[in-house]
Amino acid sequence: MKGGHLIVFSAPSGSGKTTIVKHLLDQEDLNLDFSVSATSRKPRKDEEHGKNYYFISLNEFKKHIKGGDFLEWEEVYRDNFYGTLNSEIERIWKLGKNVIFDIDVVGGLRIKKKYPDRTLAVFVKPPSVDELKIRLKKRKTESDEKIDMRIAKASIEMATAPQFDAIIENNDLKTALSEAHDLVKDFISKKKEPF
Repeated sequence: MKGGHLIVFSAPSGSGKTTIVKHLLDQEDLNLDFSVSATSRKPRKDEEHGKNYYFISLNEFKKHIKGGDFLEWEEVYRDNFYGTLNSEIERIWKLGKNVIFDIDVVGGLRIKKKYPDRTLAVFVKPPSVDELKIRLKKRKTESDEKIDMRIAKASIEMATAPQFDAIIENNDLKTALSEAHDLVKDFISKKKEPF
């Protein structure tokens, strides 16, 4: 299959990967477009269908799984499915762009396994689990119970970091943004792929 590169950014929730991905999307020299994931969860306030996620029903999500329509998918929490539709990757490649993902660690590693030569998988490491909890509470988007679930999951996710191509420690945002840009630029320039 012809197309561009796949740039995966994964991290525990609250590590800063979304901020890094948004920054990279603004860098014209990287020729990136964002892969919008599908999810069975309800939108949070200010989230838009087709921009933040493709919000689909649980039944519709399961139909897509049975149809083999996903590059990767996972039940992240009970009845909360997330996944990447193959059609989303094809859409971006048709634009002549490289795909960038803001995705959980399991999904990121699945993409790397499926396309090992054309994927750069980057793990964004938070300063600490305590800092992660502070960041999640500041969002004010989830209950304490949900935050505790995310923190418990973060410890497991941190253990997967060595499986990624690169690890960026997000202690200082400016440094993390610069490192991320250099990593992606280097990968794209060394891995020329025909569209």
